[in-house]
Amino acid sequence: MNVTVIGAGLAGCECAWQLAQRGVSVTLCEMKPQKMTPAHHSPGFAELVCSNSLRSDQLENAVGLLKEELRRCGSLILRCADQTRVEAGGALAVDREGFSAAVTAAVRSHPGITVAEGEVTSIPDGQVVVASGPLTSDGLSAAIAELLPGDSYLNFYDAAAPIVTFESIDMDHAWFASRYDRGTADYINCALSEEEYLAFWRELCGAQEAEVHGFEDKNVFEGCMPVEVMARRGVQTLAFGPLKPRGLPDPKTGREPYAVVQLRRDNAQGTLYNLVGFQTHLKWGEQKRVFSMIPALKNAEYVRYGVMHRNTYLNSPRLLDRYYRVRGNERVAFAGQITGVEGYVESTASGFLAGVELARRLLGQEPLDFPQETAIGALALYVSREGVADFQPMNINFGIMPPLDHRVKGKRNKNGALSQRSLGIVDGLKERL
Repeated sequence: MNVTVIGAGLAGCECAWQLAQRGVSVTLCEMKPQKMTPAHHSPGFAELVCSNSLRSDQLENAVGLLKEELRRCGSLILRCADQTRVEAGGALAVDREGFSAAVTAAVRSHPGITVAEGEVTSIPDGQVVVASGPLTSDGLSAAIAELLPGDSYLNFYDAAAPIVTFESIDMDHAWFASRYDRGTADYINCALSEEEYLAFWRELCGAQEAEVHGFEDKNVFEGCMPVEVMARRGVQTLAFGPLKPRGLPDPKTGREPYAVVQLRRDNAQGTLYNLVGFQTHLKWGEQKRVFSMIPALKNAEYVRYGVMHRNTYLNSPRLLDRYYRVRGNERVAFAGQITGVEGYVESTASGFLAGVELARRLLGQEPLDFPQETAIGALALYVSREGVADFQPMNINFGIMPPLDHRVKGKRNKNGALSQRSLGIVDGLKERL
């Protein structure tokens, strides 16, 4: 009894781990390091190609709930993330390299997992989970297209933010704080006056973009919109978005600046910081020129510039069931961002569910059927809901979960009650895992 899992990203590693933990042997196929994509920099598994943040860790936030469900269910990815976390206020951010190394070591050392290096260009026989990610190679994409009926692919574009060295940040124009003093002071906040902001905005709107074949602004997923695309929507869009100063008073003046650029720690040592919300596909020289207009970053040293790449995902409501299997061809399942779940934690959740439910089926056990009241189940049911006319990538949110059967005053309290309902269900299910 063997399952082939294609792709050693977050979803693929989680899926392989859950299968192997249940006694199912796994062949995990990964094309790196033999073949890399423009967005990949490391040969390790579970590489985080965009932000190093897994977003909020609070139960009043849907992604915080999803993380807690996965923790309670024995997720490898969450275990490694918790082991390599760096301070980020109320968010779960990780040391990028340490996290990948921890996942890679765990997967490679598992006796039930065999790693096969090299690009996969055809769908193997037997049970297969395709977790090749949004950067699926052309060869595998062609094989998937042959497997699936009709026009099954959709595309959007994704962008990564630049990373700078801490020692190159001018702290005379910046300070450590978290918004509204929530959690610890983990972010570097770079102030801009109104004059500085307007000059920066003008140059950002007119800066030269790197050529991306087939790129159109309308195809950019909102959650990873390049900062220059956002800026072109209006002069105040950034000031009310990623550069909003609310809850970040400058300790020198006691007043909120006109705008604030936040930097988040990118490694455990605190030597690298990424520009929060600054996903971009500007030319590298333009990134240095324009971002140097931020006073604290005037002499910033960039260890990685922002990059833009095409992401591919399936029209999943037409194709997949609640276990992420292909309808009518259940030997093949998908997991991760290629299914249209958006985000690191959501990708992990899809790999977890696909692995657990496939193992149970192969072992002759009844499915667990995570219900819509849980974040894991709600995400799977959203992706597999037939009849969706305009399917778009989706982060987990409380809106795709059933409402409470009683009134709770206040959004935060209501979300907390939704989380407690979900965790009660998960605690009952995990006894069968």
